[in-house]
Amino acid sequence: MRLLDFDYALPREQIAQAPARPRDAARLLVLSREDGAMAHRIFRDLPDYLRPNDVLVLNDTRVIPARLRGRRAGGGAVEVLLLRPEGPDVWEALIRPGRRVREGARLVFKEGVLEAVAGPRTASATRRVTLSCRGDLRSLLDQIGEMPVPPYIERPLEHPDDYQTVYAKRDGAVAAPTAGLHFTPALLDAVRSRGVGIVRLTLHVGLGTFRAVETERIEAHQMDAEWYEVTPEAARVINAARARGGRIVACGTTAVRTLESVAAEDGAVRAASGWTRLFITPGFRFRATDALITNFHLPKTTLLMLVSAFAGRERVLGAYETAVRLGYRFYSFGDAMLILPNPQYVRVQPRASGAHPARGRPR
Repeated sequence: MRLLDFDYALPREQIAQAPARPRDAARLLVLSREDGAMAHRIFRDLPDYLRPNDVLVLNDTRVIPARLRGRRAGGGAVEVLLLRPEGPDVWEALIRPGRRVREGARLVFKEGVLEAVAGPRTASATRRVTLSCRGDLRSLLDQIGEMPVPPYIERPLEHPDDYQTVYAKRDGAVAAPTAGLHFTPALLDAVRSRGVGIVRLTLHVGLGTFRAVETERIEAHQMDAEWYEVTPEAARVINAARARGGRIVACGTTAVRTLESVAAEDGAVRAASGWTRLFITPGFRFRATDALITNFHLPKTTLLMLVSAFAGRERVLGAYETAVRLGYRFYSFGDAMLILPNPQYVRVQPRASGAHPARGRPR
């Protein structure tokens, strides 16, 4: 398929610059995979669409403040985004402005406390850097690092945890699994009260998720590897739910890629950890994912391709067109979609006490 097959137009003002307050006040477009039927709700209405024996799968990766601003020794400003460690002191990273930073250049973020030496380029067009720090690196990042929010978020974060899920636990991501940003502790309790299991797995979001597709034919794109883990307990709960007739509801494209990376032909998942380069495009056969919670993604991205594979490209782009027309908010801090197997699950009657999108867009 062509990259242009996954393009669409979006008014700039519909790119969300801050999350809904509270988080679960975001809008929720509910979509049927079978016939494209839609309903328009609020994210806190999610439990209405879940059933006993279902399992909600969350990615518990935690974003680290991995963006460092400093200067070249004797030179100009430099920005380094730490991607993943390759050794005790060596990290794969992105450097800006990359062409001006030669191999061997000394980079200073806090004089005598945190510095780096720029290393060679990698096959993925990233760089290696060797860090020199006085004290614990993670503590230093908390002090002087910045959250690596996407460039389309132009406002500073109002709160440090805005770009972090409430269940984030395991440090390692350089971008948030944004579908999970809508959950609150109270909403997770409401999900459990429905008899729905909640399982956590881990995929540390890196370049594999957000690197731009630059090939005209999407099949030529190569995903970067991202580290994942599915524990034996998580696999047991997921497989037991499927055996009872429950649905596996993945929260986010990263949860889908992890599930499908460890799924057998019959849909059973295995406990495993390692690196995945799974690239899901239309034509992919989903074995372990029955329903999907996801945000509205950028045009021409691997995330939009995955959602199109799950629900059909025309159906997804049609839903996006509807969302644009109705004023939904897009991208990381925007509104959400819930994609369900068939129309009978979509047409759930709203609760009388629930908020309705017609009453205004949450901000």
